[in-house]
Amino acid sequence: MEPHGVAPDQSAAPRPDRPEDHVHSPDREVRPVPVRDQRVLHDAGELLRALAAPVRIAIVLQLRTSERCVHELVDALGVAQPLISQHLRVLKSAGVVYGERHGREVMYRLVDEHLAHIVVDAAAHAEEISRERAGEASNGGQETETA
Repeated sequence: MEPHGVAPDQSAAPRPDRPEDHVHSPDREVRPVPVRDQRVLHDAGELLRALAAPVRIAIVLQLRTSERCVHELVDALGVAQPLISQHLRVLKSAGVVYGERHGREVMYRLVDEHLAHIVVDAAAHAEEISRERAGEASNGGQETETA
């Protein structure tokens, strides 16, 4: 038992939470990756937050092929018009979509193709995981061996 007020000597034991104590295996080469500006990271987080709703993801997937007006999105997604409009406002304020008035309608399109890639990749990943889970469930949770 240490006397009251005296800390035990912890300098001898390596602590993984201290960078100076972290050691990689000698055969592993780790190249430094530049850290992004905090404002860029914040803005990226806001963009991902704007995309983090299933209806907004569906809207982006619809807009990746061509521009659409609100009623076309309502018909395609089976969601009420006020809800589509609300989600479009979120996407517009996040800089994901752009609306251009044509007579009485506003046609919405993606600001750029990068955004479609983010959503398409996320959806493809989710489909892969869903298929894997379905496969595990159908074989009783056992892993299958592929040749």
